[in-house]
Amino acid sequence: MTGTGLEDLLRHLAPQVLGALVRRYGHFDTAEDATQEALLAAATRWPQEGVPDNPRGWLITVASRRLTDLLRGEQARRHREDAAARWELPGRWPAPAADSRPQDSDDTLVLLFMCCHPSLTPASQIALTLRAVGGLTTAEIARAFLVPEATMTRRVSRAKRRVRDSGIPFGMPPAADRAERLGAVLHTLYLIFNEGYVSTSGPSLHRAELSAEAIRLARMVHRLLPGDGEVTGLLALMLLTDARRPARTGPDGGLVPMAEQDRSLWNADLVAEGVALVTGALTLGAPGPYQLQAAIAALHDEAPSAEETDWPQIAALYELLMRISDNPVVALSHAVAVAMVRGARAGLDLLEGLGADERIAEDHRLHAVRAHLLEMAGDRVAARDSYRAAALRTAASPQRRYLHARAARLADDR
Repeated sequence: MTGTGLEDLLRHLAPQVLGALVRRYGHFDTAEDATQEALLAAATRWPQEGVPDNPRGWLITVASRRLTDLLRGEQARRHREDAAARWELPGRWPAPAADSRPQDSDDTLVLLFMCCHPSLTPASQIALTLRAVGGLTTAEIARAFLVPEATMTRRVSRAKRRVRDSGIPFGMPPAADRAERLGAVLHTLYLIFNEGYVSTSGPSLHRAELSAEAIRLARMVHRLLPGDGEVTGLLALMLLTDARRPARTGPDGGLVPMAEQDRSLWNADLVAEGVALVTGALTLGAPGPYQLQAAIAALHDEAPSAEETDWPQIAALYELLMRISDNPVVALSHAVAVAMVRGARAGLDLLEGLGADERIAEDHRLHAVRAHLLEMAGDRVAARDSYRAAALRTAASPQRRYLHARAARLADDR
């Protein structure tokens, strides 16, 4: 198995292993430590020894033994040591599916709701779920939240301690609690999907395994709550966005912007499913932010070409979204839509206010959009400088190469 294939397998199995340990033994924070050690052991041993016939069972056995060792070492919890000594380690486990993907019968969804425990702040709920279920590193989560990595490290550690101290039983919460946690669950899945669709760091433009896992989890939540408009809207948004992934990279792996993509490569089945979902969701009442974003994505996906995109409708939907969501990224997208309707200068005027918003002022996306609108306006020198400024602010290699290429093209065409 290649390094990438092994990494994908371990990422898929990690939440299942953690969920199994928490269900059987409790101790969320210690169980995560044991799970991480089992994953490290697999990453070290499997390339030489080969992947076992039942990789999930292997990981759970190793993690269970390590968990028992960790608990025995906690002198302050001597009463749990006696119970731990009597635990039986897992024996035979059901064989995983042929493609080694998690099955809907695993504990991943229960773990997802557990991470969104009401004793946690919303930000901590999201951070812990990204760490435990999504498999993102603390650095990746910090970039998703636009906060320093040290801040996120403390947040995740506090969240694990709170879950440990809460004594919450491992299981699906009752309906009332489930509704309370749903907002954090949906936002978490949204962030996991975005990290997969547009990686914030590393050599690849996207991490398909993260997007696929977010979609899988969103489908599970949708089956649980089929009448919730925002659950349906989020799933539709993911499908409509992921449908474009085959056209987002060129033969060299470089970024291809939407306006230049070969739309025949878009996944028509995902588009049709996403459009049907959002159409049904919009009939349920006042639309929420995920439904509005899905409606915008549907307008993009249904346009036969970039030139035929219904930009006035998209701008109107972004205006509705801005009324219910104080999000600078939404405002940035609104500026682009306004520029496509009223001209580049109108969009640039809207960017002036965003430059004072510390949540996005140093984000590469603001500088990249400014560069694009300056190029549309004919200010090639300023556009080139903004492209370069954007390239300096992204840790993702494909985006950095794309931005440098745009800047170089403007310099060469003078």
